[in-house]
Amino acid sequence: MAEQAEKQFAIQKIYTKDVSFETPNSPQVFVETWNPNVEFNLATNVQQLDENLAEVAIKLTITVKSGELVAYLVEVTQAGIFVLGGFTEQEMGGMVGSFCPNILFPYAREVVSDLVSKGGFPQFILAPVNFDALYAQHQQAQAPSSDAIN
Repeated sequence: MAEQAEKQFAIQKIYTKDVSFETPNSPQVFVETWNPNVEFNLATNVQQLDENLAEVAIKLTITVKSGELVAYLVEVTQAGIFVLGGFTEQEMGGMVGSFCPNILFPYAREVVSDLVSKGGFPQFILAPVNFDALYAQHQQAQAPSSDAIN
């Protein structure tokens, strides 16, 4: 019977990989009635750096319109380098698809909040994201359908 490798997890570095803030309709948007409509998109990316080292990144894209005008557009890619060793393939999926993004999200939320405030807009605080549920949905979508037509 083969020995199971000891599981290793460590955060090597957390950093903002990319950031963009645009106010395409300023100064007009500042004199209009503030009626925000928020569109939020989230994506994750994993890059294996070596056997036990991976970069996990989450990209947030937030577009806020006030009426018909785009008030601002924020894009933030928050990344981290993580030591991940001794995990099964299934466990590794959960680590990079849920656990690591949960660690990164508060940092990304802070960057977004700071950019929006410095851009002259009311404070914007992103609601928490349930990465466990998102990962479970992704896994379910990737699973072969039992209703496949023969």
